[in-house]
This record gives sequence, structure tokens and C-alpha cells, in this order.
Amino acid sequence: MQGVRGAYSESAAEKAYPNCEAVPCEQFDTAFQAVEKWLVDRAVLPIENSLGGSIHRNYDLLIRHRLHIVGEVKLAVKHCLLANHGVEIGDLRRVLSHPQALAQCEHTLTKMGLVREEVDDTAGAAKHVAFHNLKDAGAVASAAAAKIYDLNILARDIQDDSDNVTRFLMLAREPIIPGTDRPFKTSIVFSLEEGPGVLFKALAVFALRQVNLTKIESRPLRKQTVRTPDDSSNGAPNRYFDYHFYVDFEASMADVNAQNALRHLNEFATSLRVLGSYPVDTSMI
Repeated sequence: MQGVRGAYSESAAEKAYPNCEAVPCEQFDTAFQAVEKWLVDRAVLPIENSLGGSIHRNYDLLIRHRLHIVGEVKLAVKHCLLANHGVEIGDLRRVLSHPQALAQCEHTLTKMGLVREEVDDTAGAAKHVAFHNLKDAGAVASAAAAKIYDLNILARDIQDDSDNVTRFLMLAREPIIPGTDRPFKTSIVFSLEEGPGVLFKALAVFALRQVNLTKIESRPLRKQTVRTPDDSSNGAPNRYFDYHFYVDFEASMADVNAQNALRHLNEFATSLRVLGSYPVDTSMI
């Protein structure tokens, strides 16, 4: 998990793997590396939030590393405003938290007139406020973090929308065997040649087989710029915007329709990789 004790990732890890020993990692990169180096068995990392959107950093890391998605877990996120004992809301001038948490509480914090300061994770913000005994700053974090770092909860459920859910991915060194005995989801990443209608053609391979897409995310390719076919070598502009496309769809890789869709896509995609085929978390439905 990314973050110190009391982070939402810790709660997600405990939901995914009850009675597990959560190992905190400072950065998302460190969590990926910990699995690759056999220091831990699994990584549980956020990938998207119903209010703040996608966690782009982890999409980029999925393509850089060779880990497999083996599950997902959805966690209802309840943000609290925390401060040291004796500090009131009127004493606060600023609030620290992860950028996603601050975005999820944007309207509430604006009404309070608090300056938002970004840090690596929510629980880390709580730890910083407590360790430095700050009197003018609070933290947006969980009630669990308040207990761990002995902070006072000034306000509960301060997210702008009560329906605030973060989806986490479980990552492992080896994939699981996909089945058809329960709802499955498959995540892939692919790239395409530039051209009119190419993305439409790529998505059509799923529509033709009645496979439902639940997510599509584009991220820029990070190799090098490429010249367009009609460029000459003398001062011609480079094409900067090539993308990887991440897609989640509701089907198991054991499903013939899913296999045929990916076989069709592979005929014209410049790259294609299955990131994982795993059970859907239906606990919040």
C-alpha cells in the first residue's frame, strides 16, 4: 500500500485481504517495486475515484511494470478535517492532504476559507500536523488516522458528495486463472496508428460482440516524438500526441467473445497487452 498507517489504501488492503499485514510504501513506484522484488505478495493501489477521477500516475506505472491485476476493491471514502487538540476551525489557515482528497473536498474547504497544500498522502498529512504540533494547519484524512496520530476530528464527511468511492487494484507477480463462474472484468492497454476512425474501429471490436466497456483512459506515449509520414527532414514539425489507451470491459478472458474481440483488435493495434482478468467487486452494489 502507498502511504503511512491510517491511509485509505490500508483500509482497502484490509478489505481485500482480511487479517493481512499492510506494508506502507512512501510512493506508488515503491509499492510496484516491492512486489517485483518479492518483498510483499500484493500491492493494493488506487486507480480512480468517483469524484476526483483517474489516478494517472498509476496508469503510467501499470505500463512501465510487468505486474498483473488480480482483483479490485471499492472503498467508500469518508473524509474528516483533523487538527491538534485545542485547535478550532477558526484557528486554521491551511489544510494539508493528498491532491485527490483536496479535490474531493474542494467546495467545503473553499467555504471554510482554507488554503490547500498538497502532500503525498492523507495519513501522511495527519502525521505531519501531529508531529509538528501545528496550530494553523489541519489535515484531510480518515477517522482511523485521527486515532493513530491522536488528532481531534473537527468535521466529519466533508467530501463534496456523499457518494465518494475509490476503486483500488490488487497487483501481483503472476496472473490469476480467469473464470466464468462469477462476474469478471478485464483490463487491457493498447496503442494505434494515427488515422481517421482508427479509435472507432478499435472500440467497435467490442460492440460487435456485445462486450460492455466500463472505462477508457488515454495516456501519452513516453518514448519519443515521431515525424508524420509527409514530413521532410528539414525543420518539419514532430507529432507529439501519440497515446496508450487503457480499457476495462465486462468479460472474462475465458469468454470466447472477449478472446475474439482481442484477436480482432490485435490485427491492427501497434501494441496490445492484457493487464489482468479478475473478479468484479460487487460489494457496493
